[in-house]
Amino acid sequence: MILRTLRLLKILRVVARYGLDDIAMSGLKAPRISKILNRLLFWRDLSAPPGVRLRMALEDLGPIFVKFGQVLSTRRDLLSLDIALELAKLQDRVPPFDSDLAIAQIVKSLGSHPEQLFSSFERVPVASASIAQVHFAVLKDGTEVAVKVLRPGMKKNIDEDVDLMHIAAHWLEILWPDGRRLKPKEVVAEFDKYLHDELDLMREAANGSQLRRNFTNSTLLIVPEMYWDYCSSSVIVMERMKGIPISQTERLLAEGIDLAKLSRDGVEIFFTQVFRDGFFHADMHPGNILVSIEPATFGRYIALDFGIVGTLNDFDKDYLSQNFLAFFRRDYKRVAEAHIESGWAPKDTRVDELESAVRACCEPIFDRPLKDISFGQVLLRLFQTSRRFNVEVQPQLVLLQKTLLNIEGLGRQLDPELDLWKTARPYLERWMNEQVGWRGFVQQLKIEVPRYSRLLPQLPRLAHQALTQASEPNRQNTDLLKRLIVEQKRTNMLLGVVVYFGGGLLAGILLVIFLLRWTAHGG
Repeated sequence: MILRTLRLLKILRVVARYGLDDIAMSGLKAPRISKILNRLLFWRDLSAPPGVRLRMALEDLGPIFVKFGQVLSTRRDLLSLDIALELAKLQDRVPPFDSDLAIAQIVKSLGSHPEQLFSSFERVPVASASIAQVHFAVLKDGTEVAVKVLRPGMKKNIDEDVDLMHIAAHWLEILWPDGRRLKPKEVVAEFDKYLHDELDLMREAANGSQLRRNFTNSTLLIVPEMYWDYCSSSVIVMERMKGIPISQTERLLAEGIDLAKLSRDGVEIFFTQVFRDGFFHADMHPGNILVSIEPATFGRYIALDFGIVGTLNDFDKDYLSQNFLAFFRRDYKRVAEAHIESGWAPKDTRVDELESAVRACCEPIFDRPLKDISFGQVLLRLFQTSRRFNVEVQPQLVLLQKTLLNIEGLGRQLDPELDLWKTARPYLERWMNEQVGWRGFVQQLKIEVPRYSRLLPQLPRLAHQALTQASEPNRQNTDLLKRLIVEQKRTNMLLGVVVYFGGGLLAGILLVIFLLRWTAHGG
């Protein structure tokens, strides 16, 4: 309790020092209170812009608040652009913790001292962040690895600071007129989940393993292998990656890396993760990306740090792909229709009005290189349009937006002349063809046929069961009837497609068998 009180007092001191109360009071109809506070705190300097003062205050409060600012910077739907861009400058500048503590954490988590686990272990960490730090080591078989160790006591520190954030969010929503629109409680809850997910390093290891599997045999991206025998919730051991940080463009040029190709590859990697896999690295800042200069993998991206990943379901992918393609084709009417059809815009929204608003946001950025446009500006205009038309910002797309902004930043560094639209459009069109064209049809049949081969014989029994129990309807029977109706519709749809393509049921079945065998033999 004493420590929590001291922490709260420090937060209040920082709030006063950087004039965050002045920023908050500017939204309240209480000018007299603001004037009184400014007179009492006459010694402080409020000449810096609000965004700068907010960034400096978060840096003063420590790594957990820095991370909160980083997450908040992605919410361009909630913040003004100047504050969002200022918060995007926040970086984890955390000194490493004592190596003896790291070794103790390894012993506690893996049951053995690093001297028994590794043939060599570097006590001095190679990298340090707010959640963990990394040491290089060598396994007994000579494999070079990176050992990531969670900071001791992080959960307790996070819980205490996040509890204070929850309290602040509650009062902000009550006292600030714009509080409800900014959804402070939801933002803090999102941050709470995000931080606690990062505390489980096994989750990060699993994310890295999934991403590595998705890019097996890729010529664009390398993901380190996880060594599961040395992984726990607070320590993970992975393959050591050697490369040049992507931000060091002069070194990349000196090694002969083609920066223009590298930027195009980055766009393809992004869209592949989003639309092919629905699973994407959502923390692609320059510190987490290297470029290989090894002869066998020269010029490939190397991804690190998998604590934050985003996932999209089939509906999200379909919606996004339609919107991206419509944007690329400047078909703003289709963009408006997709928003309304998806339910993200109210059903009574006029298509022509939404179309006109979206056109005003996006038309100025076409046929211009990346150096002359800003996704930040475009996103700000789109979110302003969203509020005007009561379009709901989907929480599952926040990480995608964050990643897209990271891609923009990388693109500016590597190739300011990059035309993102022309680079991405062929990939998206090819992906859409694979989803809704002939290949997509064959692939869907391969997925669905085994399911229906088990379901079809059960339909008479399910129908009989539903009919015999219809005289005593209850919740279970209702669920059964719903299931039966859904499965019948799906079955009818599948059979209808097969009959249409084959000219009859028997021909359709023979066609399915032929297609499955043909694709299985690589035809």
